[in-house]
Amino acid sequence: MSASDSASITVVRRFRGPARSGNGGYTAGRLATTLDGLAAGRPVTVTLRRPPPLDVEMVVADGAEHKAGIELRQGEHLVATAAVGSFESAAAAPVDVEAARAARSSYRGAREHPFPECFVCGPARERGDGLRLEPGSTEPGRTACLWVPDPSLSSSANPTIVASAFGWAALDCPGGWTSDIGSRPLVLGRMTASSEQPRVGRPHVVVGQLVREEGRKTFTATALYDEGRLVGRAEQTWIAVDPASFQGPT
Repeated sequence: MSASDSASITVVRRFRGPARSGNGGYTAGRLATTLDGLAAGRPVTVTLRRPPPLDVEMVVADGAEHKAGIELRQGEHLVATAAVGSFESAAAAPVDVEAARAARSSYRGAREHPFPECFVCGPARERGDGLRLEPGSTEPGRTACLWVPDPSLSSSANPTIVASAFGWAALDCPGGWTSDIGSRPLVLGRMTASSEQPRVGRPHVVVGQLVREEGRKTFTATALYDEGRLVGRAEQTWIAVDPASFQGPT
């Protein structure tokens, strides 16, 4: 794997997670798409080494030094690495559209959210600006939510298809909310994902599954369905943090 010549990534403020850094899933998706061979359908593992900065150009470089396909750097700081990965378990089981819609009423983030401006699940975001996913509980350790991708999320190559980074973003936060993220805030540390290009304007269901918790780490899985057909899946490692260290002026 190699990086494209002179590749760079800038995460603009719209795509923030915490107030001062990029949404983890979106940033990971942006980096994953720069890997050669991604179209072959293999999952990619992205490891975030530090909070992705906002409105700053980051350079994509060869990742051999860190035993990765590519790495993302801000000056001397290593922000993330990406390499071809693999899944540890089967995809999270599907939930039907009506059950996902009903789960919205149990979305804890609507009442208590450590990062209320999160691009993916922040209740402070307007629809069309943020994804406004509301992953509520369907049973202990499982969440589901409805996602109808907005036209602003379309791929530049095909306006009917969602750009890959937004598929990664949608697969991010529903995993975190399978844990008690309100009282024990989490940020994304690692994500392995693959996506088959969800479609603009269609109702999709995102399902989250809690796998296990070990100390500061929480392990989850998510899956994205279109009329019951699996169109994306991910596995995540989350790190418990003090949310105050990620906040800042809006």
